[in-house]
Amino acid sequence: MKARYQHFRNYHQEQRLTKFRLLAAFLFVLVLSGVLIARLFFLQVVEHELYQTKADENRVMLVTEPPPRGLIYDRNGVVLADNRAIHSLTVIPERVKSFDELKLTLQNIIEISDAEWESFHNRLKEYRRPYQSITLKSQLTDEEWAKISVDLYKLDGVRVEDQLTRFYPHGEAFVHAIGYVGRITKKDLEKVDQQAYQGALFIGKTGVEGFYEDELFGSPGLSKVEVNARGRIMSELGRQNPTPGKDLHLHLDARLQQYAYDLLGDYVGSVVALDPSTGGVLALVSKPGFDPNWFVRGISSKNYSLLRNSPKLPLFNRALRGGYPPASTIKPFMALSGLEYGFASWSERYFAGGYYQINPGGRRYRDWKREGHGLIDLERSIIESVDTYYYQLAHKMGITPIHNFLSRFGFGQTTLLDLHGGSVGLLPSNEWKKAKYNEPWYTGDSLNIGIGQGYMVATPVQVAAATSALAGRGRYYQPRMVDTIGDESVNFEGAGEEKKIQLKDSRNWEKMVVAMKKVITDSKGTARRLQGTQYDIAGKTGTGQVFSLQEDEEYDADALAKKLHDHALFIGFAPAEKPKITVFAIFENGGKSSKPADLSKKLFDAYLYDDYPEKYNYLKGKAE
Repeated sequence: MKARYQHFRNYHQEQRLTKFRLLAAFLFVLVLSGVLIARLFFLQVVEHELYQTKADENRVMLVTEPPPRGLIYDRNGVVLADNRAIHSLTVIPERVKSFDELKLTLQNIIEISDAEWESFHNRLKEYRRPYQSITLKSQLTDEEWAKISVDLYKLDGVRVEDQLTRFYPHGEAFVHAIGYVGRITKKDLEKVDQQAYQGALFIGKTGVEGFYEDELFGSPGLSKVEVNARGRIMSELGRQNPTPGKDLHLHLDARLQQYAYDLLGDYVGSVVALDPSTGGVLALVSKPGFDPNWFVRGISSKNYSLLRNSPKLPLFNRALRGGYPPASTIKPFMALSGLEYGFASWSERYFAGGYYQINPGGRRYRDWKREGHGLIDLERSIIESVDTYYYQLAHKMGITPIHNFLSRFGFGQTTLLDLHGGSVGLLPSNEWKKAKYNEPWYTGDSLNIGIGQGYMVATPVQVAAATSALAGRGRYYQPRMVDTIGDESVNFEGAGEEKKIQLKDSRNWEKMVVAMKKVITDSKGTARRLQGTQYDIAGKTGTGQVFSLQEDEEYDADALAKKLHDHALFIGFAPAEKPKITVFAIFENGGKSSKPADLSKKLFDAYLYDDYPEKYNYLKGKAE
């Protein structure tokens, strides 16, 4: 059987088959080697630049360096927002094995509050670059810095870094004008270039800081760094230095601002002073304020609760958002509207009793003077602030002419050009009431508007701007905070643009100014206590009701809670002939209008004659 099998075996054929298989295997390997060589040639020669770039992207990283923030100055060169170098304790999370152990170790060296640890852990959850440090405790004292430096070699991942931080040297009196910066949040990053703000500690939140964020921030620097596979920086390959933000020079007068804030005393209120020749805001006060430095590095829960829960609402910017009845300060504008539309004249005389009735036997709309004023004319209605005169005038006019005329002065509109968040107040109309309450406009509604009460509310900035238009005899500029950005004047729509309100009879401007001067100089003027200045003041007092009295109800301040007392208001400008300053002041629940009138006179004296108390000399500065 074996011999038989061997007889049929073909050795020659087997050798040929083996050679064929070896050749096929060789060709297969050769082809694969060719493909591999071709692929290597394609990757390393043809696509060399592409993959070199990709490799560099994994190896090289661009790191932004936030620029120094621009400074903010008042009109005389006083620094209102500064940058200060501080020592901060920072942590690189990737290098920390146990945060619990780190906390125990650090607490044996320096004091770190629970709020600081909480803030640190909150920031740990936010997006950041690998191996980017997070601030644990800012503004180390010299003693804390020394203690940490001694043991720093034991603390893996812990560093002491020099940082620039925002500092507000003048505190709460300026916060509602200047605003403040705060820690950047995820919501903030959605509105800005995230690459530019990478590594930045804070961003403008409110006031000038918020509105001019782009100009104050500047341009970030760029560093090209080499990193390892874990993203840790190994070396710096190149660098472009940051461009500092631009400095802002405001119209604001630091001494006037602080003086006005202090003159409000313990009262809640607001003061707005304008330069009618430019629209520049000389003072923008809302009291109470708060320390803006609390917000720079992240306010503690305790301090924020104090501000949020305070019944005086220190976080609320009354100058921009406070809605108040303009009360009798509206009467000069009401009188001009009556003259403009032919419902009033300077010569017409009116018997002003102690009340006004729409219909005989109807509701009595009472004058502030219970016995009345007797026979008066339009000028006398301004001097003595006669309510019944404006009841009858509003009755004759109706709401539409009143609305149309007052809107020309900026009521019901945003007036301040370069601060966010301003309220438009409320200048009511027939259409507004129909949409709001589904009710028609009643004659009684017009009567209330005639004396600046009822549905109408205005902000301090609005009233101050309208008064500037009156001081300028119809020529005025919209209010703005900033004068120059760097070396250049502010240039955006409306800035520095003269506006003009035309009257059919331009002589009415001067006649109204004369009437407002007599509010101070006349023996029956409601602000006659301001007599005796070296210059003429034109002004108008006002008393804003907080609640409505019943028809026969008497107002008794002594029997009322303080929060129900009337608001006290005053508008004025000086010198009356060529005004250099316009002031609106309101004391919430201040009662008598003498308080804001006295405040305004002191501001006029201070600004016009440099007559400030000596304690404000530190804010005098030197005009640049």
